[in-house]
Amino acid sequence: MKPSSDIARLIEIMAALRTPGSGCPWDLEQDFASIAPYTIEEAYEVADAIARGDRIDLKDELGDLLLQVAFHARMAEEEGAFAFPDVVEAITAKLIRRHPHVFGDARDLTPAEVKTLWHRIKAQEKAEKAAAHRAAGLPEVEESKSVLAGVPHTLPALTRAWKLQAKASTVGFDWNNARLVLDKIREETAEIDEALATGDKAAIREEIGDLLFVVANLARHVDADPEGCLNEANAKFERRFRGIEARLAAEDRQAKDATLDELEALWQAVKRAEKAGERAA
Repeated sequence: MKPSSDIARLIEIMAALRTPGSGCPWDLEQDFASIAPYTIEEAYEVADAIARGDRIDLKDELGDLLLQVAFHARMAEEEGAFAFPDVVEAITAKLIRRHPHVFGDARDLTPAEVKTLWHRIKAQEKAEKAAAHRAAGLPEVEESKSVLAGVPHTLPALTRAWKLQAKASTVGFDWNNARLVLDKIREETAEIDEALATGDKAAIREEIGDLLFVVANLARHVDADPEGCLNEANAKFERRFRGIEARLAAEDRQAKDATLDELEALWQAVKRAEKAGERAA
């Protein structure tokens, strides 16, 4: 087979890889559950390429993500559930349905009116999907009746916390401002202190979880992505720690050879140098 920009070629290649006898042994032994982690990983690699501003990698990573869609669609086709064209039809129908202000008669809407319309359409879709599940003989998920329904369990924990809290806020279960959330953070840190005093590992773990949950809520109140905040903190830590290693390497030393006091002093030196460079810029 030759490569092609036609999506049909990708579908043909995926079918060939999954053909018993002549296909790829690894591809043939996969199922939805085994492929799902790769799908999540590829989505993260797309995000990473975007964060790095690398358009060459972005093109490749989007291709890898598209492969995941083709892979899942092929396995579904083998089951007789649906095929790739059905996936395309479903998303195009959804986009048209959710944008009547673009493709329909609901013109000249304000952003607030668009948001209200969006929620109304999504609620209608939810009811129709529930009816389709009942018609197919599938059990109705009780969770679907909850305000918190629709937040995937596979999301990163901080992102899922953010989304759960946002859902709860739609019915008024929320703090009025960020400073009240900050008070709650202080309360949670005090509870961690109490748990540390007892030495109860289960209690300590629970209180740390509560603290992280409230921190995610604080991020939501100031319109900040908690995952993005933590990623930035990770990058800052990595940058500064590598700065420590570079300074030690200049003395033909490694981090493991330094005392904690030395490492802390170097950390502060790297931090000062970094801030001085920011001011100079």
